[in-house]
Amino acid sequence: MRKTVTNTVVKSDHATAGAAAEAAGLVRLLSASVLLVLTCAFAASAQISQPPPFPTISGSIPAGPATGDVRHLTLRDAIDMALRYNLGAVESGENIRAFRGQRLQALSALLPQVSAGFSHNAAQVTSASLGITSPFIPTVIGPFGYSTVAVSVNQIVFNVESIRRFRAAQAAEQAASLSNDDTLDLVTLAVGNAYLLVIDTASRIDAFEAQVQSARALNGQAVDAFEAGTSPRIDVTRTSVQLHTEQVNLTVARNNQAIAKLNLARVIGLPLGQAFDLADPLPYVDLDPKSVDEALRTAYASRSDFRATQRVVESAQQQLAAAGAQRYPALAVNGDYGRQGAEWFNGSHNIFAVQTSVNVPVFTSGRIESALTQAEAALQQRRAEAENLRGQIDYDVRTALLNLQAAKEQVAVAGENVNLAGENLARAQERFAAGVTDSVEVVQAQQSVSSANDQYITGVYSHNLAKLQLARAMGVSRTSFSQYLPGRP
Repeated sequence: MRKTVTNTVVKSDHATAGAAAEAAGLVRLLSASVLLVLTCAFAASAQISQPPPFPTISGSIPAGPATGDVRHLTLRDAIDMALRYNLGAVESGENIRAFRGQRLQALSALLPQVSAGFSHNAAQVTSASLGITSPFIPTVIGPFGYSTVAVSVNQIVFNVESIRRFRAAQAAEQAASLSNDDTLDLVTLAVGNAYLLVIDTASRIDAFEAQVQSARALNGQAVDAFEAGTSPRIDVTRTSVQLHTEQVNLTVARNNQAIAKLNLARVIGLPLGQAFDLADPLPYVDLDPKSVDEALRTAYASRSDFRATQRVVESAQQQLAAAGAQRYPALAVNGDYGRQGAEWFNGSHNIFAVQTSVNVPVFTSGRIESALTQAEAALQQRRAEAENLRGQIDYDVRTALLNLQAAKEQVAVAGENVNLAGENLARAQERFAAGVTDSVEVVQAQQSVSSANDQYITGVYSHNLAKLQLARAMGVSRTSFSQYLPGRP
């Protein structure tokens, strides 16, 4: 009898462990994806400074104070909140501004630099300091003063290196923008998983509550039979142990749901302490997926991280061209225009100066060759990362399709098991009530029902998660999540 009860707990733990393994696998996937996003956004070149990397998408900025009402949260509401308040989304959006600033800084090197200034000088010098030794010139000249007001203009007329660096900064900004889009896709995946976990735990609570009611009824029958003298004491003990086991499982399930709701609130930035429930049940809905080839074509066209790597490669190419362009001549023009006169512009006159310069590198002691070597290495790294991502996308799509098919079959088999286990339990309860069998058969039937329910709940969660992962693999999780996870109509 002890062995039978132990098996019940183990089956329940296996179901919980299965859901935990699904969640842990998704966390690893998200961590790898975030690392890839960071690589795409910030590895353009050593010439482009790197803002600090944004944190994981598990954090958020709480959206104001909590209210006393219970908030009914749909999946769309949760995703919309996360896109605004999730810390990864916020930091990624700010990184776009950082790269925009770098692009504007690179552009400023190609545009005129204009400044205006005023100065007043007061001085006293010796004639000897000016190289004058005439006895007709005083030994000390001054004190005297003069004032100047002028406008200065500096313009790089032609510099191939600056042009290339500006184009590299443009490509890096585009990569940051695309990486931000990919981060929002990851946020959508994280929110969807957290939402599904809350539904999963709620379903387990319902299943365990039903098991508790069934175990309580069985225990009552055993007590009545024992008091009537038609059943041994062991049946009462056996059914009591089963009842307590189901009550423990129910307590664990309720605690898991509370934690799952906290995780969801943390990801989407819900106000601290805000009470909420889920408005979308997200039941099992079959999906007819695209073929592998169609899904891959969609992924390569839609995945923002893949397009970001292409911009990163382009930026690295421009950085390499900029390093080589250091050998080219650079043409610049500088000019000043203003008025200068005696103290406070008494008797002032116009003054100006124009300077045109051409700088031709002749010998740089290996500086340019060193920059070229580093830029070539960076470009090869970016190209390798782009090809690796191409393979990763192929892997993601194929894995998502396999998981989707496996989850679909799991749900189908688990649904049949639920029906069969329910019929078996009903027959066992009838036999026990008629005194044909003891409580062992009923307890084992209850265990089968509990195991079948766990398998079905896990299968529905895995199927919904697989659909969302397929949307992510194809790069459409943020824009088309409602097509893969239809909520309440």
